[in-house]
Amino acid sequence: MAEIELRLKALTGYAVGVISFLVLAFALLASAEQILNGTSNDFESGSFFKLFNVLLQEGKMHYQHFWPELEFGWRVIVGSVIGFFAAAFGSVGGVGGGGIFVPMLTLITGFDPKTSTAISKCMITGAAGATVYYNLKLRHPILDLPIIDYDLSLLLQPMLLLGISIGVVLNILFAEWMVTVLLIILFIVTSTRSFFKGVETWKKETIIKKEVSRRLTSSNGGAEDAAYKLLPAGPRVRNEGYKTPEVSIVDNVYWKDFIILIAVWVILLVLHFFKNYTSTCSTTYWILNLLQVPVAVGASGYEAVCLYKGTRMVMSSGEAVITWKVHQLILYCCCGILAGIVGGLLGLGGGFILGPLFLELGIPPQVSSATATFVMIFSSSMSVVQYYLLGRFPVPYALYFVAVATVAALAGQYVVRKIISIVGRASVIIFVLAFTIFVSALSLGGVGIADTIKRIKEGRYMGFDNICEYNR
Repeated sequence: MAEIELRLKALTGYAVGVISFLVLAFALLASAEQILNGTSNDFESGSFFKLFNVLLQEGKMHYQHFWPELEFGWRVIVGSVIGFFAAAFGSVGGVGGGGIFVPMLTLITGFDPKTSTAISKCMITGAAGATVYYNLKLRHPILDLPIIDYDLSLLLQPMLLLGISIGVVLNILFAEWMVTVLLIILFIVTSTRSFFKGVETWKKETIIKKEVSRRLTSSNGGAEDAAYKLLPAGPRVRNEGYKTPEVSIVDNVYWKDFIILIAVWVILLVLHFFKNYTSTCSTTYWILNLLQVPVAVGASGYEAVCLYKGTRMVMSSGEAVITWKVHQLILYCCCGILAGIVGGLLGLGGGFILGPLFLELGIPPQVSSATATFVMIFSSSMSVVQYYLLGRFPVPYALYFVAVATVAALAGQYVVRKIISIVGRASVIIFVLAFTIFVSALSLGGVGIADTIKRIKEGRYMGFDNICEYNR
């Protein structure tokens, strides 16, 4: 119980840190805009303030899409290779790979940023769909449970979808340089924390493997069972030819929870569908936006109350029953909203926050990756439907890259599971997660910085936009 309390305290600290960082960052960005509006006339002559004078120009809400022809050339080949590896690593880490898809589609394939975001969502959906199908048949590495934690999914999925709606609005309001700053800092912090979590897990696995070897040396009897119990965050030590346990999808899914998740997805999708055909900032527009709150809060609140009362339990950690506190449940729901906000801002799936969050709770890496991907498929698929209805991406290109991402996700899952079964270390998944987030920070951050420099040179508007002037 003491170890569980320490994990909950660490996770609470992680949640508070993420929330505090984003709130502070948003406040600083808003304050900077207000200060600039009040002081630009006094410091016009300073070169430093000339740069910020660009932020004060009146922006116009117009955008022109660029869709290259689908031709089998070097751009498609290189983009396919990068997309393949990004989808493979992203599916294994449970982050989708959107942080690599968007720069690849923009810099190599030649799409405009907004179309790249839409196609990236399609690729994330394809990779996540393949990964979820693969995982629906698998069991927990040490417990008689599905590898997907449906209680965590029900707690966070509605909040994630609600956060994405907020993130989409902020994406319109915020200038690209603001999003770039938030992205670089958040992703570097998250990847660093995941890396150290991987190192910690690696050390624990090393101790466990030494203990197993000692028991094997002293006595062969019951050694396999000892290894199984001693390795809570890794695969079971199996005899040669032993296959990973798979069961029927029908028997391995908690259908009540699954139906609730589908219902939340459908209701929010319908609200988004009608919202897209209303005038921005109209009364109907804001009513449809606000109606998402009781739907999401009601579903997550139901799960939170059950966890608090003990009628439902998060068993995936393999430890004793966790005693949830009210402030912890609220913080974790807020993290779900923040994951959605980041996803809406950047066109990602939200796994960049959910994956590390699950690891902090002590969830095994295999379960963490599978659950994050399961939650992520709801958010990415909802975005794809909306983008399709609005005609935001070329269907042939999208279908091609979805096929690439789907094959890559299945290949990535198969290869990494084989590696884990051979080396006996589930920490491999954590290192893949940290690596994918770090590469995403470099790629998305690099593209954002380059675009910001270009906008400054061209003297283009770089301040907050007016959502009521946004033409969808």
